[in-house]
Amino acid sequence: MSMQGSPAEDVPVEEPQAPRQPDLAVSFERLSRLAPIGKAEIMGNIALHFSRLAAEADLTTPLRVCHFLAQAAHETDRFRTLEEKGGKKQFAKYEGREDLGNTEPGDGARYHGRGIFQLTGRANYKRIGRMLNIDLEGRPELALDPRISVQIAFAYWRDRKINAAADRDDAARVTQLINGGLNGLAERRQLLTTAKGIWF
Repeated sequence: MSMQGSPAEDVPVEEPQAPRQPDLAVSFERLSRLAPIGKAEIMGNIALHFSRLAAEADLTTPLRVCHFLAQAAHETDRFRTLEEKGGKKQFAKYEGREDLGNTEPGDGARYHGRGIFQLTGRANYKRIGRMLNIDLEGRPELALDPRISVQIAFAYWRDRKINAAADRDDAARVTQLINGGLNGLAERRQLLTTAKGIWF
């Protein structure tokens, strides 16, 4: 009696599984999990425009999205404000800062931090404004418009080429590129950990 294996057609064939695509959607609900105390207008505009602008800035991986949003949450006091705190005393620190392009009297206050990443300095307002075809140098207050602030944030991210640091999961370097220093690094890392729990 010959011993033969089961006919090939009887052997179940497993279909190859396509790799699971990460869900990178940035919704109001997810932003609320990242920063429950955020303002609806700020989070709503981020959620509304994120997908389109992220594609243009090549924010196409969970790491890039998480680093972007962690920095955004920190810079906006967890999506509660688009304007730097501290008033005249804080803004005076920028007066005469040639590295920021503040060469005219009053530039420190005029070009203080605004927007999702707290755009600061005449030179930055001018450069990012040109990228977006918006006169931010002439009308710096436009950076407080939630719709415009989202565009500025993505333009700044592209301009500073921050994706590379995000790909290395280098929170310190991402912070330096956003902030110019390491202010609030511990909180930024905590927000990054929270973001990873949402988008990974």
